[in-house]
Amino acid sequence: MRSKVACGILAAVVCVSIANTAGAQVASGDTSSLKIALSNNYAGNSWRQAMLKSWSNVADAAVKQKVVAAAPTFTTAENQATEQVQQMQNLILQGFKGIAVDAVSPTALNGVIKQACGAGVTVVSFDGIASEPCAYRITVDFRKLGSMQVDYMAKRLNGTGNLLEIRGLAGVSVDDEIHQGIVDELKKYPGLKIVGSVHGDWTQTVAQKQVAGILPTLPKIDGVVDQGGDGFGTAKAFAEANRPTPIIILGNRQEELAWWVEQRKKGNYETLSVTIPPGCSTFAFWITQQLLAGKKLPHDIQMPLLEVKADELDSVLAKTPPGQLANKEYTRDEVLKVVDSK
Repeated sequence: MRSKVACGILAAVVCVSIANTAGAQVASGDTSSLKIALSNNYAGNSWRQAMLKSWSNVADAAVKQKVVAAAPTFTTAENQATEQVQQMQNLILQGFKGIAVDAVSPTALNGVIKQACGAGVTVVSFDGIASEPCAYRITVDFRKLGSMQVDYMAKRLNGTGNLLEIRGLAGVSVDDEIHQGIVDELKKYPGLKIVGSVHGDWTQTVAQKQVAGILPTLPKIDGVVDQGGDGFGTAKAFAEANRPTPIIILGNRQEELAWWVEQRKKGNYETLSVTIPPGCSTFAFWITQQLLAGKKLPHDIQMPLLEVKADELDSVLAKTPPGQLANKEYTRDEVLKVVDSK
């Protein structure tokens, strides 16, 4: 059932119709001849690998269904801004009409993004957000991800305790936002203190090494606030140092959830597991496709976090293969329900 028809020129789309599907306003302009790319700056952990796989799962199916002409992924080798800038310049020259980008930093790509917009390319940043005004930005409330950890620790520790902070990849907006959420929320709880901080790069092995290096200098640790991809490595560092296991916030990785199950069997261990789902790339894919199809959207769009609660742990773990994460891959209608509800 059509509720609205708008005609004009948008890339290869001449007439755009808006269909009402299960409450979601779907732009049905023809994007079958248009190419969308994913520009990714880093693939060195399980979250990023799952993010790329989720994109392929959804985008490859959309190509087969002739929703778009192509939707490949491109990842830089060195996580360098100059490399991602060159990558995006190549995508512009190759005729991609939409680029979803997980940006190396909030500002480093702004010049090439502005160049892309000037060439008629729709740019959608997600996870690692770009601040260039012409780009669309898909965010989760990363500050909330930080603040909810502090609130959880305050409840569990009765407002008093020593915390270790595991940060992510230095210079990336996600790391800055989660950290700021932690810092701001700690102002409510003067009895909670950050007594140590390291960068774990969202990677278990890096986190384990960095935590092992700092532990000998630290007092008793009651809780660990972090960013995902670091919980299991942190737990191993504490175990190998023969230190008591603190409350460690987890990030939905299979090995973390399996570790939580084992700890719970040993002594009723409870914690919180939450992160942005790797399937955020599929959210970005459908936003990009819908913009090309004529959907009018704000430049700032928020998507939900994915939390694994204690009573869901066993069922979620059973569905999460080793090396993977608890995840959510979005359909087009699910994406539009989120954005239209805002």
